Amino acid sequence: MGRVACIDIGTVTARLAVCDVEGGRVRRMAKTSTICNLGEGLSATGRIGDAARARVLDCVDRYLANARQAEARAVCCTLTSAARDASNSAELEGDLVARGLLPEVIAGRVEGSLTFLGVAQDFPDERILVADNGGGSTELAVGSLGERGLRLEAVTSVDVGCRRVTERFLPGDGPASDDQVAAARAFCRGPLETAFEGEGLRDRASRLVVTGGTVTSLVAVRDSLAPYDPLRVHLRELGRDDVEALAARLAALSLGERAGLPGLQPKRAGVILGGALAVAELMAATGFERLTVSESDLLFGLAICAEAVHSGEESPLGWRPRLASLR
Repeated sequence: MGRVACIDIGTVTARLAVCDVEGGRVRRMAKTSTICNLGEGLSATGRIGDAARARVLDCVDRYLANARQAEARAVCCTLTSAARDASNSAELEGDLVARGLLPEVIAGRVEGSLTFLGVAQDFPDERILVADNGGGSTELAVGSLGERGLRLEAVTSVDVGCRRVTERFLPGDGPASDDQVAAARAFCRGPLETAFEGEGLRDRASRLVVTGGTVTSLVAVRDSLAPYDPLRVHLRELGRDDVEALAARLAALSLGERAGLPGLQPKRAGVILGGALAVAELMAATGFERLTVSESDLLFGLAICAEAVHSGEESPLGWRPRLASLR
């Protein structure tokens, strides 16, 4: 059994997973998640801000110490939407290299494939549509995972995410006006409808599975989960009516009132409405009336690929993460 560490730096959240992987499956995983808001101000400036970069680097320093303490043998580090968009992402990559990492800004298609590989572990031999609703983008993948291996039929990425939507259409401390909500919805709707029409994703899957901080938070708010309990969130369902009701509730609240909701991390209060509207439009575009929430995500798929490469085997996706030693 190989123990690897995976660091994923997203637009809103930086995450660490220390995983034991055996036979191409994650047997045990310890996850840590920190809201660093790397994409703060990115829509306006096109750059990663100094304060945001400093928050991420402080977080990564802690993650590396934790990974070594957990006796992981190797570590990989991926960056996603914010780093893809920023004109100065090379500066952050250089800082990560100086810490002994081999960071990689991954394309949306790779991000979606890794997420599908991780999420599909819970749905053997079922054709599913997986949506990873993040801070800057949403990755969409259709396929199945079973005895015949991984079958990815379509993967795409659209620039719809909770921070991107918030910074463009939902400024201020709220409540959000009807016009702001309508503009945010329209922004989400166009790319999502285009993706489903162009990729032929709509009619292929029997189930919609969504991962990311927005949907897990929506379950936690709906059920008033304080403290947050991932075991009570994983594989729970949200109906389209649930998502619409939560979006309407969030739109009517100020930022401070959102931050005080049981089940919601206060640091996520600023982007949760944008995320809820994105999920609502996702469901409208897919035609699904219910979605399944997954706590599995890119980190699961990344761990499987990382352990395979570290053991000298083929990655199930063909794509190979860049590994740095933690010895």
